[in-house]
Amino acid sequence: MATALLLSAPFTTIVPANAAKPKHCGEASWYALHSTTASGETMVPSKLTAAHRHLGFGTHIKVVNEDNGRSVTVRINDRGPFVSGRVLDLSRGAARKLGFIGDGIADVCYRIIG
Repeated sequence: MATALLLSAPFTTIVPANAAKPKHCGEASWYALHSTTASGETMVPSKLTAAHRHLGFGTHIKVVNEDNGRSVTVRINDRGPFVSGRVLDLSRGAARKLGFIGDGIADVCYRIIG
């Protein structure tokens, strides 16, 4: 069985290479501006993109709406959210696929997939 060695002082953790990637949960909102994102690209509300405070631009994450089970894969291309307690700002297109356009916010969990 392959393993991955994670080093973080003062502990070392050995995790199987095929172990599930950590899941992060919290509140997400959506936005639909036609401005330049922090990555330098133009925000296109219909695309499946998201803002995150520190994940690298181009990172792909799978987001699941905890209320209805719908999921979508999005690409990080912006910084945010800037509202306390929120973990993601999603494009309108992503929010539509997750089924929370009308509510404006949703409880979500996400995993990094690439």
